[in-house]
Amino acid sequence: MEQLLAQHKKETRDLVATTTGMRKQATKSTRKEVLKRIAQMEADLKIRHEKELRELNGEEPGEEQEVSPEQLLAQMSLAEEQKPVEAAVSAEPKKKRNRQKERLAKREAEFKKLQQEAESEASTQPNLKEMELNNIAQLCTVGRLVQQNITPDGHCLFASIADQLQERHGITVSVQQLRTQAANQIRNDPDTFAPFLFDEETMENRNVDEYTAKLENTVMWGGDLEILALAKEYDCPISVMMSGRAPMKINSDAQQPELKLVYYQHAFGLGEHYNSLRDMVS
Repeated sequence: MEQLLAQHKKETRDLVATTTGMRKQATKSTRKEVLKRIAQMEADLKIRHEKELRELNGEEPGEEQEVSPEQLLAQMSLAEEQKPVEAAVSAEPKKKRNRQKERLAKREAEFKKLQQEAESEASTQPNLKEMELNNIAQLCTVGRLVQQNITPDGHCLFASIADQLQERHGITVSVQQLRTQAANQIRNDPDTFAPFLFDEETMENRNVDEYTAKLENTVMWGGDLEILALAKEYDCPISVMMSGRAPMKINSDAQQPELKLVYYQHAFGLGEHYNSLRDMVS
């Protein structure tokens, strides 16, 4: 139990540090989605902690218990830091203590303490968002490129490529068409794309049909695999500008005009993002 509670306390502290960074990087337009994602992360962690405590105690799901797992966690993790409350002796009948409220108050105090520690730690870290924005702005100036901002909605890679195809190939295509074309390329040539489908957690390749169905029918984010698939679909190189490293060029031997994208790792609160790069007009 002590080991599990120590693990839960560390995971709570790590979550606070992560969500603090997410709040700090959120923009006015993304703050609502960031807060929604943070709330889901906190709820997921709470549910997992309760499940692990029940399993350790040998309880069945849904089994009634005098003290809930959350309350038990709060009580034990803070036991050494809180002094017991002594009730005053009185001749009058004593008012029943609200122990649940007391435990929740202790838990909230501990959470605020962890949040303050995380915010203090975050304040001493370099501002990666600002560094990335400045670096990419300089690269665009040198390359005489301007960014076409793309909505960060899960489709940003495909929307960026659609903008580039219109700008550089004169081709009008929808995000959904690009998703379907990328999925078909992967299905039709699984050997070429197999290295991208390797899952380091399971040490196995992901199922091609399952992956491409998700790619085609959901808002799954695109990455290097989808860039390669669409570079082959349109027989063109696709270059990706990044902060702190040389541009990545995929399918460099292709015949059609190059498509140019920029990749952000830190600048957007919801995670990775792509924008389209157009040529600067003189």
